[in-house]
Amino acid sequence: MLDHLFISVSNIERSIRFYAAALAPLGITARFDYDGKDGPPGHPDLKGFGANGRMFFWLREGVVEGRALHVGFVAHNRDEVDAAYAAALENGATDNGAPGARMHYDPNYYAANVLDPDGYSLEFVYKNWQHSA
Repeated sequence: MLDHLFISVSNIERSIRFYAAALAPLGITARFDYDGKDGPPGHPDLKGFGANGRMFFWLREGVVEGRALHVGFVAHNRDEVDAAYAAALENGATDNGAPGARMHYDPNYYAANVLDPDGYSLEFVYKNWQHSA
């Protein structure tokens, strides 16, 4: 299990707006700014996103490697997938796979894919077997 992830973005303010909108339907609404001077020498300034008391997705301004990264965000139902996809498109994403079943994985794997403003591949995904009681 991952604890956190840093990605470099070309325009930090644009990316904050984008991720705040795209992740909100998934319940990822907490935001935290970390000043790099508070860390070890050379630590970057970070803009964090999280939920349930955990900050786990961090942005830092820097060199972008485009499609060198794919991040799948958990959705708790199909409506969350649809809402995150719509919010992402409304905030500068490019479609990379409309919401729907991903039959090549499993009939109950429901996802939507976009490219963020820097070209990173994002997936909003609901797998009903991971949410059973």
